[in-house]
Amino acid sequence: YPEHFHVNTPLLESISMSKHVGTTVFLKMENSQPSGSFKIRGIGHLCQQRATQSKGVVCSSGGNAGMAAAYVARKMGLPATIVVPSSTPQLVVQRLKDQGATVKIVGKVWDDANGEALRLTETEGLTYVPPFDDPLLWQGHASIITEVAASLGPVVKPGAVLVSVGGGGLLCGVIQGLKDVGWTDVPIIAMETVGADCLNAAVKAGRVVTLDDITSEAKCLGAKTVCKKAFECTQSSELTIISELVTDQQALHAVETFLDEERVLVELACGASLAAVYSGLIRRLQDEGRLPTVLGPLLVIVCGGSSIDMKQLANLKHKLQT
Repeated sequence: YPEHFHVNTPLLESISMSKHVGTTVFLKMENSQPSGSFKIRGIGHLCQQRATQSKGVVCSSGGNAGMAAAYVARKMGLPATIVVPSSTPQLVVQRLKDQGATVKIVGKVWDDANGEALRLTETEGLTYVPPFDDPLLWQGHASIITEVAASLGPVVKPGAVLVSVGGGGLLCGVIQGLKDVGWTDVPIIAMETVGADCLNAAVKAGRVVTLDDITSEAKCLGAKTVCKKAFECTQSSELTIISELVTDQQALHAVETFLDEERVLVELACGASLAAVYSGLIRRLQDEGRLPTVLGPLLVIVCGGSSIDMKQLANLKHKLQT
């Protein structure tokens, strides 16, 4: 196998986003990974550690984790079974099949699909690939920050990192990465959409909680319970993690603005972190004194996403306007 399955993604300066926030904005373009999102870092790493002697892998994911697992399995010559909830767009199901995976549609939300994936792990002897809750995944995702540090060089350090949160795997990876490069004083702004806000709900409650339902259209942020490690990190004094929400409308507006300004189409889940820039949230945090007035360069992790095309975008627009 190759040393790793992910690529070292571009770190681009965005002039237009920099204008919005009044400080330099760097975009870490994880949308350019072979599987379309950052997930391949952690999942590639996990499969290299756990699946080399495997009969095959099974992953429960309505999107990016499934795409990454299918891609890595194909490269490793292993069969992949991806279990997705019924809310998964047809285009994603097709893309998974194009990667050579067997797709099973089970239940309404990710939690249902995950139950089936765990069952197959037991009955078929497959290697379970968790979408977000595993230290090996976080270790793999941490390479994002290592690459950024190498690109920026020893003198430049981000003023803050913007990241979308679903189950919390990317957040845990970013935290791990900041520790690895000695940037623990860099605040993390953890973005979610209203209705897929398992981290924000936990922060407000002071404990891990399970949402009744996912009502956001950002289905890739749709874990009802955040991973315990991500919540624990928000309670730790060695890090600053600011948990914030945007509406689906704000995330959609961010996706459209990003498409216009940067010529890149990302899914709604990714739009959550972009919306922090476009909706004026960063400015608000500065006004509230939660971020410094003079802010170092803002690092935005463009996590990508495979569950979007122009038709999906039009559908989302229609749904969110009615």
